[in-house]
Order: sequence, then structure tokens, then C-alpha cells
Amino acid sequence: MKNIRGAARRHAGYVIFTPVQIIFVMKSVLFKHRSIRKFRPTPIPEEVLRECLEAASRASTCGNMQLYSLVVTRDETLRERLAPCHFNQPMVRQAPCVVTVCADIHRFTMWCEQRDADPAYDNFAWFLNASTDALLAAQNLCVEAEMHGLGICYLGTTIYTAGDISQILELPKGVIPLTTVVLGYPDESPELTDRLPLEAVVHYEKYTDYTAAEIDELWAEREESELTKRLLAENGLPNLAQVFTQRRYVRKDNLAISESYFALLKEKGFFNN
Repeated sequence: MKNIRGAARRHAGYVIFTPVQIIFVMKSVLFKHRSIRKFRPTPIPEEVLRECLEAASRASTCGNMQLYSLVVTRDETLRERLAPCHFNQPMVRQAPCVVTVCADIHRFTMWCEQRDADPAYDNFAWFLNASTDALLAAQNLCVEAEMHGLGICYLGTTIYTAGDISQILELPKGVIPLTTVVLGYPDESPELTDRLPLEAVVHYEKYTDYTAAEIDELWAEREESELTKRLLAENGLPNLAQVFTQRRYVRKDNLAISESYFALLKEKGFFNN
């Protein structure tokens, strides 16, 4: 990646890629993405981090409102406090940068109120708009980070402990955590994880429901993999679906997480419905 950037021409301060270089770079990033869970302690240079954040800010956004905030945490003490919120996964302490991605109607609401405009964004519809904005920005951040040779990992644990994260980061009303991205230089090179066939997720013209046979076919390769065989042996379960429902994402946890996040949504002012 570095060689490609070095070979690119510069014009008015911008790096100019040839079409071939653009295709190569994007395929390298998008088709070879892997989640990194082991990081070197090497700090991310300021200019690299800024480019990643600027890329995030250029993501598509509802009405050009940018209804998100990215809380960049590099302070070791703060990352130490955040670690239990992410079940003490080592990467939260290892990675030099933790970015908490938040839906944010607070900033836009303040702007409206200071100009005698009556904002009506304290409701669930605008939580959805802000969430879309935030996740688009997060993905731009990640793609740009990987183009710089950084590794990334999304942390789904964010919504499990969003209330605690909100307190640690001092998030005001109208701001709620959605996901977290750890950024840093990789200290591992894991294999690519599998994905379902394209036919599983793409519907042309209209949604076409699946037959039972098609469901079996779409999951066949994953169910027959060596990884799945190991998981079944470790968990003493007959199939991969039960690993998900009985070990990974169980009903009681799902309901508890939903209840706590729903309460936080109301506390943060997203339910004036």
C-alpha cells in the first residue's frame, strides 16, 4: 500500500492515483478486510489519524447534518476505564486508539435553538437517521485506516454497556454510543473469515424469500468447515445455529441488552414520540 502511495502523483497537495492504482488499492482493502485483535503499541501518526477522521467526515449524511460524533480515546487511563465495558478484550488496552462512534442529535439541536429554529429531532426516527450517519462515517474511517496499513476491529459490546460508556465519555443528552472501533498497527495476520454466498444477501428487483432447501445450501459450506466442527465439539452441540442461540447470543441476554439500551435511548432524549 505504501509503495502505491509513493508512486502516485501529487497535485495541489492531493495524492493523485491512476485508475489502475485506485482499483488495486480498493480491492486490496475491501476484498481482503480482516478484523485485527492483536496490536502493536506503536502510536498512530497525527497526520494519518487526521486523514482517517477526515475520510469519516466525508461520508454520506442525512441532509448534510452529520448527526454523529467520533470520540477518539488515546489516553491510556481512559482506555483502561473503557476496557471493562468491552468485556476486557485485550485489544482495547493494546490498540493505541479507540474510537467510540455515537449517534448525535445534540450538536444540530443546539445550532437550531441558537437560531430560533424549533428542532424536532428528539425522536426515534432521528435516532435511525443519526445511526445511519454514524455507521457510514465509521466505515469510511475504517476503509481509510486500512489504506494506511492500520488494522481495525468493530466492537459489538458497545451496545451492551452503552450507559457505562456514556458516563465515562461524558456524553450529553442527544448523544448515544452505537459501536466502537479499535485502531492500530496489526500484530497478527489472521486468515480471511468466510462469508455467505452473494446469493444469500442480494435480491434483484424485489425480495425473493428462501425455501428450506436454499437455506440449507447457503449455509452448507460454513456448516461443514473445520472451524464449525471444532465449535461443535467444544460446545457439545449438534449444529452451528445452536452455538449462536445457546452460547453466543442467547435470548435472556438479548432481552436484557434491548431493555437497557431502550432505557438509555429514552434517557438521552430519542423518544419524544
